[in-house]
Amino acid sequence: MDDEFAKLVRRVNQPRVVIDNNACEDATVIHVDSVNKHGILLEVVQVLTDMNLTITKAYISSDGGWFMDVFNVVDNDGNKIRDKEVMDYIQSSVLQRIETSAGFVPSRRGSVGVMPAEEHTSIELAGTDRPGLLSEVCAVLADLHCNVVNAEIWTHNARAAAVVHVTDDSMGCAISDPKRLSTIKELLCNVLKGSDDLKTAKTTLSAPGVMHRERRLHQIMFADRDYERVEKAGVRAVEEGSSRPQVTLLNIEKDYTVITMRSKDRPKLLFDIVCTLTDMQYVVFHGMVNTGRIEAYQEFYIRHVDGLPISSEAERVRVIQCLEAAIERRASEGLELELCTDDRLGLLSDITRIFRENSLCIRRALISTKSGKAKDTFYVTDVTGNLVDPKIIDSIRAQIGHTALQVKRNSSLAPKPPHQETTMGHFFGNLFKARTFQNFKLIRSYS
Repeated sequence: MDDEFAKLVRRVNQPRVVIDNNACEDATVIHVDSVNKHGILLEVVQVLTDMNLTITKAYISSDGGWFMDVFNVVDNDGNKIRDKEVMDYIQSSVLQRIETSAGFVPSRRGSVGVMPAEEHTSIELAGTDRPGLLSEVCAVLADLHCNVVNAEIWTHNARAAAVVHVTDDSMGCAISDPKRLSTIKELLCNVLKGSDDLKTAKTTLSAPGVMHRERRLHQIMFADRDYERVEKAGVRAVEEGSSRPQVTLLNIEKDYTVITMRSKDRPKLLFDIVCTLTDMQYVVFHGMVNTGRIEAYQEFYIRHVDGLPISSEAERVRVIQCLEAAIERRASEGLELELCTDDRLGLLSDITRIFRENSLCIRRALISTKSGKAKDTFYVTDVTGNLVDPKIIDSIRAQIGHTALQVKRNSSLAPKPPHQETTMGHFFGNLFKARTFQNFKLIRSYS
């Protein structure tokens, strides 16, 4: 009977996505209503971040089995979304994700086409970070005639993780020979095993999957327990003091755990936090996000999926550590270098070898190829974690090509378009007492 009632509720209450450019002076407002299910919030945030939209404010509510979110978004230039095709794509994409996640009967509205997975082999790596690690991995792949189609590499707290998509260089398709796959896995494992590695290096090979790459990186690093702080010679600790994210937890009325977070603002910050909470099996019942020119403030009322708030000191400490790690993993540490050139087998191996020979450490990297062109972004420091000497960068650019390798401004330091400054404090204290959402300024009635 309960299942039939749930189906009736879904049929009567179809999801709705409304995009409004009049509700806010400096941002496009996206209002999402749907029957709630664990993970829907992450799906919606993922769509917006994958389209490179910046979420400047957000309001989240999912009590009573109903999901109601409001997002203020701008494009990369800090402007409202004006393009009708882009707005229609956002609406269709969000609706499709909601319908899939919540089990709605597919509507007759136009849907977003899903392209088939590319023919590549996916390689997942996890191990101890060290200078030259990526160079060694790329050298092994080049020697085995594996062409890197795209990849993303993160490092955090002396750990490294990567998701790499490769094809057979001669065939241009996924590698299917079991013996060859076994060789690739064995050699990469040998590279990842450091002499002082107290944890097991991991290499996983698989056919193309549907898991979101950045979410998978969070999962790999979480499984590798990168949230446990370590002090290691030669590796600079994550910035201390006020630049470190500030995460606090407080239980209220035995109903919710309130999490408040202050950190430097950056792209995809909300995605990283929601991704971590979702994978740790916590549900966000209410939330608020507000960003200023530099700092972001986020506040979430959560429970575990079993319906209980955080109940022990050990759990409280672990959640704080994991959220700090989620915020720090994607932090753009170091100098940003962008490579744009013709793609070829061994290109990535050659570039990373030059970095290694000049004592550069790659803290994060995003590798992509399209139509025979390579476009790669690297965040680099010296071996002590400090900024790189400009003379060394000039030397590297001379070797690679001044037009091919450009020094980009560090996105984490670039000023953002002005909008309302962050307001601190618990926004929801009176909200629960009044049991009304009308006083929340981000919301505009669409009834």
